[in-house]
Amino acid sequence: MCSVPETAHHAACQGPLFIVLNAASGHRDSTAGRELLTEVFSASGRPFEFLLIDNPSSIANISARAVSLAQQNGGVVVAAGGDGTINAVAAAVLRSQCPFGVLPQGTFNYFGRTHGIPQNARAAATALLGASISPVPVGEVNGRIFLVNASLGLYPQLLEHREVWKQKLGRSRLVAFASGLATIVQARGQLWLEIEFEGKTTTLRTPTLFIGNNHLQLVQVGIDAPHADTAAAVEASKLTAVVVAPTGTFAMLGLLARGAIGRLGEADNITSFPFRTLKVSMRSKRRVKVATDGEIIWMVPPLVFQVADTPLLLMVPAPADRAEVA
Repeated sequence: MCSVPETAHHAACQGPLFIVLNAASGHRDSTAGRELLTEVFSASGRPFEFLLIDNPSSIANISARAVSLAQQNGGVVVAAGGDGTINAVAAAVLRSQCPFGVLPQGTFNYFGRTHGIPQNARAAATALLGASISPVPVGEVNGRIFLVNASLGLYPQLLEHREVWKQKLGRSRLVAFASGLATIVQARGQLWLEIEFEGKTTTLRTPTLFIGNNHLQLVQVGIDAPHADTAAAVEASKLTAVVVAPTGTFAMLGLLARGAIGRLGEADNITSFPFRTLKVSMRSKRRVKVATDGEIIWMVPPLVFQVADTPLLLMVPAPADRAEVA
């Protein structure tokens, strides 16, 4: 059982909110969103302060400042944005013993949806005011955290191409699916991986390795996964590895279709298993692209995927304010 400091409980109940808001300067939607949050929090009498991100390169510094302010004032650090923004702010909050709130603003919002946080901005802000702390396990790969997933191989390519399509055609699930089709048709090459797991070493060839840390996402594509979103389950929490056997273009398209209808786990060329620590080595020592919560970075193998030693002190809505997990 994870012990939550009494100071964190006090901050969660009545401490000031330091809101890291991913808002481009002058953007109409971000301005309206800020006005809505101001209305809700002002009406409640709860102290709050916005820390605006107007440049993606500044998010780490702004997040660190939010943590510092929360520690000095007994407050809560709140991330307002999509899974990438939430990941960046969470990285600063982890191990700080500060409560962490989320106001989802992305397309998929797997992290917020898993924990019953409403997707409607007003409902999410209202729920935050009555939320309490629930420790949530965090994944890490070579020291970088992920709340939803991490991957290498084909999946990072899917994410990169999806962003290009979104910039041209807008953000929607249909655009994401169509870009996935195009990426698979054009994909070439396989990864040679040496995996160390539970004292055994296995060599395998695969187009992609996917590591899941989100029950909702895994279940939606049809992969069984340990459900660990409560304080009592943190000690036993595990990540889930999904490995695709070497396969051709048409078979990969079939896997994409299976995932879309929630039956990926039934495929013969899919293997999945839970773990707490997984070491992945590669034939080449050159850098490799790794995706963490939708953000692409370069890392030097070996890659060590593991459950972080400290959970995130997530602000989870009260039962009456929770959105249905779907």
